[in-house]
Amino acid sequence: MSKSKEDDVRIPDVIIDTKNKKKYQKCSFLGKGGFAKCYEIIDMNTKEVFAGKIVSKKYLLRNNQKDKMTQEIFIHKVLKNKNIVSFHSFFEDNNFVYIVLELCRKRSMMELHKRRKTLTEPETRYYVYQILEGTLYLHQQNIIHRDLKLGNLFLNDELEVKIGDLGLAAKIEYDGQRKKTLCGTPNYIAPEILKKTGHSFEVDVWSIGCIIRNY
Repeated sequence: MSKSKEDDVRIPDVIIDTKNKKKYQKCSFLGKGGFAKCYEIIDMNTKEVFAGKIVSKKYLLRNNQKDKMTQEIFIHKVLKNKNIVSFHSFFEDNNFVYIVLELCRKRSMMELHKRRKTLTEPETRYYVYQILEGTLYLHQQNIIHRDLKLGNLFLNDELEVKIGDLGLAAKIEYDGQRKKTLCGTPNYIAPEILKKTGHSFEVDVWSIGCIIRNY
């Protein structure tokens, strides 16, 4: 299979944010998911280290993902909570959209699960409490995450939980609104989503139950 044209456009080693007059050095590759690639990036002036979520504009246009990307930025940029991955800025050049996020050096709870297989009860309480705190904050902002899973729960150096990847998140615009989009990750999807009868905040509670069951 031939490579797509988007693969021919190389992410630059020095990423320039002309809007905020910043330059970032692209460093180690952290991973990819959906339509994004994530790298460790360093502010070349302050030496601060971030996670850079980078998405090809060709991919966004070809797969009708532009509105989803806009929604993710719109939702995430206003969130301020110790259990949510911090959003620092976003910008674009001719080929890519860049989102600058808090770097969680201990990766995700998926990696923790692969290493440990199981947790003690005190550890489970420690992590679940933080997941609940972050989710409660989202719900207080009328946001449903809709993709809570081990791979979207990140850990910083202090092993504090940070909920991230709001690519499927949705905002409830009025009391009683029910979303109908079929979305999520197998093994974490709530029955309300699968049945397409309409869903709201309860789907995140279901996903948290699935997370606990993993341990």
